Amino acid sequence: MLDWLAENQAWLWTASVVMFVGGLLLVPWLVIRMPADYFMPERRSGGTWRTRHPLVRSLLHVLKNALGVALTLAGIAMLVLPGQGILTILIGLSLVEFPGKRRLEMHIVQRPTIRKALDWIRAKGNRPPLQLPPAAQH
Repeated sequence: MLDWLAENQAWLWTASVVMFVGGLLLVPWLVIRMPADYFMPERRSGGTWRTRHPLVRSLLHVLKNALGVALTLAGIAMLVLPGQGILTILIGLSLVEFPGKRRLEMHIVQRPTIRKALDWIRAKGNRPPLQLPPAAQH
């Protein structure tokens, strides 16, 4: 294992820098674009996708999930590498569809430090703070 790390040190440094810079650019952009009511239970998602051709809808669905998985994996890597790991994981999870997704997102976004960071990024982008259901607010 140590031999492999020594042999691939340049690639690991490059991947680390790319994830760090990508996280600094992509995560805030996605947080700003997220609707303020994303975490509200009455919000209906996917309205614009329903009117598209089934092939286009399927392709967009696959691409969205692939991007979500990539961001989630990058966020996990950023937990030990430079970057915004938790925020990147949250953005990645918001794109992927799986059972229990909403509960996991709420668990992450309820953390005061995460909520504060998300609202700070949104304020810098002239967006309102994220809305949470009354039971989820602290």
